[in-house]
Amino acid sequence: MSDQDREISYAEAVREAIGQAMEADDRVFMLGEDIGVYGGAFGVSGDLFERFGPERVRDTPISELGIVGAAVGAALAGMRPIVEIQFSDFTNQAMDQIVNQAAKIHFMLGGAAEVPMVLRAPLGSGTGAAAQHSQSLEAWFAHVPGLKVVMPATAEDAKGLLLAAIDDPNPVIVLEHKLLYRTSGPVPEEAFRTPLGQTAVRREGADLTIVATGVMVSRALEAAETLARDGVDVSVLDPRTLTPLDIEPILADVSRTGRVLLVQEAPGHVGFTSEIAARIAESPALYRLLAPIRRLSGLDIPIPYAPQLESAAVPQVPDIVEAGLTLIKES
Repeated sequence: MSDQDREISYAEAVREAIGQAMEADDRVFMLGEDIGVYGGAFGVSGDLFERFGPERVRDTPISELGIVGAAVGAALAGMRPIVEIQFSDFTNQAMDQIVNQAAKIHFMLGGAAEVPMVLRAPLGSGTGAAAQHSQSLEAWFAHVPGLKVVMPATAEDAKGLLLAAIDDPNPVIVLEHKLLYRTSGPVPEEAFRTPLGQTAVRREGADLTIVATGVMVSRALEAAETLARDGVDVSVLDPRTLTPLDIEPILADVSRTGRVLLVQEAPGHVGFTSEIAARIAESPALYRLLAPIRRLSGLDIPIPYAPQLESAAVPQVPDIVEAGLTLIKES
């Protein structure tokens, strides 16, 4: 089997990236709750504790503020920490360190210091974890100058974007959807980098552009196959990096198809895809539209516990299909 044919899971890709980074650079280390012997809340750190020992895979107390504060200090001292927060919801406890320290120190000190810190956190619904463990908070971080924000949608990007994030001299927030951990795909074995700030064209079509983030990328691709059977040729674009946002491929595709559907799991009100909608509206692509910009988002409610309600709270494949057909009918 060639390297190109090798398939591993999203979680394995993340672990492989961390392992390769730690092998290549003694400054790279992990810290977080239950990442040692337990292997992480979602099993991502796996055998890294056995491979690198407790000094470089550091189990911490249950204190997100303390964990991120320690990482900021370590980064300022020349290390390259990788923080694992058990659920992205728990970043609430560490927002002062993330927003007021990690994101701002480089600027407040006139470029004299850097904070090369990566913060990884699982986000999103679909696991029955209810309102306090299932949020999609990417727009919070994307709003903060000084942070880079990454949402890998494939196993390959989970590895390549993470390695690029570890190399970056800035603090990078890597948001990994929980439902993606067990999905698999082709991933090269070598320590490759996927540059931050490059939108991926997952599928090319002539009639409709769908821009999706995180787990919605795979749902959009599935919806595109259904729409193709109805005679609708769909492009699917994945920004991958929310900050910095590579908007030009999106504008080019929207200008070509004349229709755009923006899909996210997070609630629609002040959501990240609102920024993409604004960028389209402020560009010449606006004059090529055959129908209004359409957003498809999660409901503006806390994520329910009951499975059927949880599913209804965020876009599913049939919802994307329906929204795509509506856009075609409107134009």
